[in-house]
Amino acid sequence: MPIFENFKNLGRLKDDQREYEFPLEGMEDQDAPLESKNAITFLPYLVVFLLIFAFFVGQLFKLQVVKGSQNQILAEGNRLRIEEIKSPRGMIFDNSGNSLVKNTALYNLEIIPADLPREKSDRIKIYETLKDVEGVNLNELIDKIEKEDLFSIEPIIVKSSLTREEAMRLEIKFYTLSGIKVESIPTREYPVKEALSQILGYIGKISPEELNVNKSYSITDWIGKTGLEQTYENYLRGQNGKRKIEVNSLGVLQRELDTEDPVVGNNLVTTLNLNLQKKAYELLDNKIKELQKNGNDNNIKNGVLIALDPQSGKVLAMVSIPSYDNNLFTKEIKSEDYEKLINDPEKPMLNRAIGGIYPSGSIIKPIIAAAGLDKGVISENTSINDPGEIKIGEWSFPDWKNHGVTDVKKAIAESCNVFFYATGGGWENIQGLGVENIDAYLDRFGFGKLTGIEIAGEEQGTIPTPDWKEKTKNEPWYLGDTYHLSIGQGDFLTTPIEMISAISGIANGGKLMKPYLVEKVTDKDKNIVKQFESTVLNDHLVDNSSSIDLVRQGMRLAVDSSSGSARLLQELPVSSGGKTGTAQFDAADLSKTHAWFVAFAPYDNPEISIIVLVEKGGDGFNSAEPVAKDLLKYYFTELKK
Repeated sequence: MPIFENFKNLGRLKDDQREYEFPLEGMEDQDAPLESKNAITFLPYLVVFLLIFAFFVGQLFKLQVVKGSQNQILAEGNRLRIEEIKSPRGMIFDNSGNSLVKNTALYNLEIIPADLPREKSDRIKIYETLKDVEGVNLNELIDKIEKEDLFSIEPIIVKSSLTREEAMRLEIKFYTLSGIKVESIPTREYPVKEALSQILGYIGKISPEELNVNKSYSITDWIGKTGLEQTYENYLRGQNGKRKIEVNSLGVLQRELDTEDPVVGNNLVTTLNLNLQKKAYELLDNKIKELQKNGNDNNIKNGVLIALDPQSGKVLAMVSIPSYDNNLFTKEIKSEDYEKLINDPEKPMLNRAIGGIYPSGSIIKPIIAAAGLDKGVISENTSINDPGEIKIGEWSFPDWKNHGVTDVKKAIAESCNVFFYATGGGWENIQGLGVENIDAYLDRFGFGKLTGIEIAGEEQGTIPTPDWKEKTKNEPWYLGDTYHLSIGQGDFLTTPIEMISAISGIANGGKLMKPYLVEKVTDKDKNIVKQFESTVLNDHLVDNSSSIDLVRQGMRLAVDSSSGSARLLQELPVSSGGKTGTAQFDAADLSKTHAWFVAFAPYDNPEISIIVLVEKGGDGFNSAEPVAKDLLKYYFTELKK
């Protein structure tokens, strides 16, 4: 009933001298003053009117102010939409132009909340259609949309990593439904898998923590997580494009209004040689399996191989075994697969080439020899008559055989322990370097510090000092500690990348080069965006270059001599130098050893240096050297054709 319907019989109106009266029906007090009666009767209707007016004003305020942004999104969402066009990621190549990665598509089933019907009953019907999609937690999805993001135009991923067949089937199924679509997102495929996984790394869906740091990314972006993919993310990523489109109320494209094309990411040209990398992995993997089979030792599972250009520091190949398939991460790795990887006791995701820390054994002897020669502790003419051991009081420091009369070159070639005990700690007529000088030269050659190679995960070895031992073990430094240090045992630890960098410094005549993996960055038209140059970490490894020359001659003798520890390299078509290493790693069982081998070739002008490590592999001559020999033979007979 209208508010003023009770007003009847307009009576008298007072206006100056004239007045009309308004007798109202239902007036109980006929004797009350007219003005008072009218006011009392009108007041309830006025209150009701003001309440209704306030309600409509409140609703208008709510629509325009409180929910103004949401309603604007809804209004514009039914007409105009800005969509992001994902940029293809830049490629990664080896030094011969071979592609190490592939760009492919990842398909996601997504919901755009703002495109869903406004009526909840209609939205429920759409949710119901998702029941048959395997792996979808429908209750969790509904809760997220209804409670958090009902007006958002940001997509919510219902199911990711669809196969192409799944994507096509679901696209047909949901084509007529508002708010649901299948989206194609660029991703990676790694064709070589295990042989390159720890170098290339992988990309993955950006995490909330990464998104907080990288403000220019969106929640649906993928980002480099490890390896070169992570280090060079800013170059590889490119720039996403945009397109302005008109959609209908179902969110279906009506027409495209404007487009800003994406900018393809830049490419990496690495220093790696793909064929050498694959061969290195094959040879090392086969040797580990052979050792397991022949020795019935299932504990031999791990190994490392690195090949460098000693003149520049370019990494030609880098292998760490065991490895993993980095393709697992490009489609959002299953939780059970991830748990299996991270809980594997052999740590397949660890790049042992840069992150493994080991005693070096005898491959440290060329550096000790260089230090002794440079300080004048020994010379080319210094010799000892090796008795097979040194005895200091009750302690015995053994050699692996009695070498007889031995000078520095023979000591390197045959890996004579007693000669290096004397060079490091002193014996008979040799004064010895002493621990301070040994540590100083180890520092010069880059031990105990990071090389600075681009990929994450590098560790640094340990150069033991008297102060270090006092603080770490609460023990003084003994002469025996210096003896052990002189042959790469005791508390001295190194990484394979540290060791091969130092040996490369011997090979190239005295420069410590920074190892690196990327030669240049190019755009899609192969124009150079950034060129990476070789970096000299130390061009003063020794004070007298003849010190390095004599060490090189000793490593050459190790190949040429019939009793040399590197004599297997005689089979190579080029001259070379080498050194074996057998490193004890278990104080409770000294028979347990890691197998090492280092080499460089050609001898006169080295273009490749190599290091091989087989964990728990026994002696370097039988376990590590054959791998290096076969890879060097492949390099000079196949790759150098």
